[in-house]
Amino acid sequence: MKILIVKLSSLGDVVQTLPALEALRNGYPSAEIHWLVEKPAKGILEDNSLLDGVIVLRRRGLFKDPSDLFKQVDLIRGNVYDMVIDFQGLFKSAIWLYLSGSRRRIGFDKGRELSHIFLNERLPPYDRDRHAVLRYLDLARHAGGVVKEVNFPIFFTKREKENALTLIRGGGITECEPFIIVSPGARWETKLWSMKSFSSLVREIIGSLGFKVIITGSASEGVVAEGLASCGEGVVNLVGRTTLKELAYLMKLATFVISVDSGPMHIAAAVGTTVIALFGPTAPWRTGPYGDRHVVLRKDIECSPCFSKKCNDNICMKGITVADVIAGISTLAPGGNGTHIAGNGK
Repeated sequence: MKILIVKLSSLGDVVQTLPALEALRNGYPSAEIHWLVEKPAKGILEDNSLLDGVIVLRRRGLFKDPSDLFKQVDLIRGNVYDMVIDFQGLFKSAIWLYLSGSRRRIGFDKGRELSHIFLNERLPPYDRDRHAVLRYLDLARHAGGVVKEVNFPIFFTKREKENALTLIRGGGITECEPFIIVSPGARWETKLWSMKSFSSLVREIIGSLGFKVIITGSASEGVVAEGLASCGEGVVNLVGRTTLKELAYLMKLATFVISVDSGPMHIAAAVGTTVIALFGPTAPWRTGPYGDRHVVLRKDIECSPCFSKKCNDNICMKGITVADVIAGISTLAPGGNGTHIAGNGK
């Protein structure tokens, strides 16, 4: 039995599909399971004992290079998959189901970008307000997967753990010392919180709460990180210095992770760390940090969620204050109630 998972991007979406991978492995313990993914998100799938292989696509331009395209198609067809499952629901993912030649091409009906036309086994259209993790589990169940409990299988090598601990020690944080990770970056500009707000928050965490702070993110977010690192002693700048798995292990060790809606936010939730998540243009009931131990901050305004990548005033994110975040942390501290606040849910 050979199964191909198609979930190409983004990082957060790939992380949210991990419970479906575990369900498929539960249902097919002896099957050969592969995952088709784009290069930016592949790192989170490395050394995963539930997978037998990861096929990596270039993120852009594959169809502009026919020779590269043919190599990828030959590789996928050569595996002769018994079923291929589209967890993405876009044209760019569904076309690979068709090119695979598999007899079972599974996905949701009425998908975006007419992706459903490439399927020959369709589930009814999904409820867009159902959390993504649960939607993906619905697909896995239909394909024969068994859901025992919702887990996010991410496996760490000894080297990844050692590298993460070396980074912490290099920043002057002892192994027993509590710290908070701040992850300020996101792909959409409408998801971003202001540098001024993040700077004030970092100073408040260090000065009033007594935690040290680690700033994480991709190398492209270096300017933001440098600005936050200048907030004083107790700030460690690790932006651009970790692999995805090293980042995940750092987040596993953190007391809390504070993040906007992003892939790292989902990684933090996946490794079991409590997240304080800042939401504006997107819907936390659809793609928020999965689980009931997290705090989601959002302002209940008429235009949110708009799911827009551009905005003239971005009032949904500007409306979140440093005091809101500190209050969110307080609900999770000893004696706090640990509940969601400010509109997390529908």
